[in-house]
Amino acid sequence: MADRFIEVSLDKRGVRCTAALLDDRAPVTCAAVWDALPLGGDVYHAKYARNEIYTLLPAFAAEEPPLENPTITPIPGDLCYFTFTDTQLGTASYGYETGARHRGRTTVVDLALFYERNNLLINGDAGWVPGIVWGSVVDGLDRMAEACQDLWRSGAIGETLSFRRA
Repeated sequence: MADRFIEVSLDKRGVRCTAALLDDRAPVTCAAVWDALPLGGDVYHAKYARNEIYTLLPAFAAEEPPLENPTITPIPGDLCYFTFTDTQLGTASYGYETGARHRGRTTVVDLALFYERNNLLINGDAGWVPGIVWGSVVDGLDRMAEACQDLWRSGAIGETLSFRRA
């Protein structure tokens, strides 16, 4: 299979980076994401995992991918896929507005970009939260990391995180 690339963007800030899909390590996840592109939604900055931005989406695969190419210590440039139930995200302390917590669905997909070092996927309510590493940023991570820091300091309201075929 030929290499496949996607563009990851913070739309309001006009910042984008390019990532290669890791088809050899996470083929089921890559196929599910690729077939569903374009994807995007409100962006959030992590509270627990540190240097992560993500969006929450309705399930888009016929079946959720298995835990292939898992990690609990993502590195800069990793794109990760997580699956949660709506009740796992329903705790008000997570900070999601009502619309993000209660959309009447049982499966919520979290597509994330890690932009800096020293991440650890542990949650005080749930314990370890392994993610599937399905992509790796190959161009523009420096610009994206700068925008992610601005998002952390200035706020995420009105910003969207998008994934498109490159």
